[in-house]
Amino acid sequence: MNRIGLFFGSFNPVHIGHMIIAEFMAERANIDRVWMVVSPQNPHKKKSTLANDYDRLHLVKLAIGDNPKLDASNIEFNLPKPSYTIDTLTYLKEKYPDKEFSLIMGGDNLGTLHKWKNYELILKHHRILVYKRPDYDLGDLQNHPNVDLFDAPLLSISASYIRKQMKQGHSIRYMVADAVHEAIVADKIYQKLWDLKENE
Repeated sequence: MNRIGLFFGSFNPVHIGHMIIAEFMAERANIDRVWMVVSPQNPHKKKSTLANDYDRLHLVKLAIGDNPKLDASNIEFNLPKPSYTIDTLTYLKEKYPDKEFSLIMGGDNLGTLHKWKNYELILKHHRILVYKRPDYDLGDLQNHPNVDLFDAPLLSISASYIRKQMKQGHSIRYMVADAVHEAIVADKIYQKLWDLKENE
């Protein structure tokens, strides 16, 4: 059975904090690969703040480079929106019966997992690989037999902070992989988004 860790995110844009967690989990969490699943629309985030789905997917591929343990996935692009994790997991189990899927999430998400759609089914059928976050209560689910906790190295950096720096004309070098930085600048990925919003 091929064991896949699913790391969901908007990756808007993908940054070195994401990559550190993906690599850490691929190495330490008793899984074979990590799929970085680019979310086309999160029920809790405004669509207007997201760069183009395929631009974000492309940036994740650039960030991964030739790392054999990581993959970029667009599996949610053609599923009904908004994308709910339980629906994606159900689809993946049908499409890849030879694979065992786990969820990678931060401690902040574990604390609110009981609010997710059909969270009991997620916990029953899947391992939850949790990287702890300081100042977040993990809640009662941290003691669930299918929940594994990890002390992954975390950076206090966010995609929203990076977008803000870009919009203000500041450098984001070293916050993202070099190839990601070059593509964002060359393709004007976020400039296109802001120009579009200004012309609405």
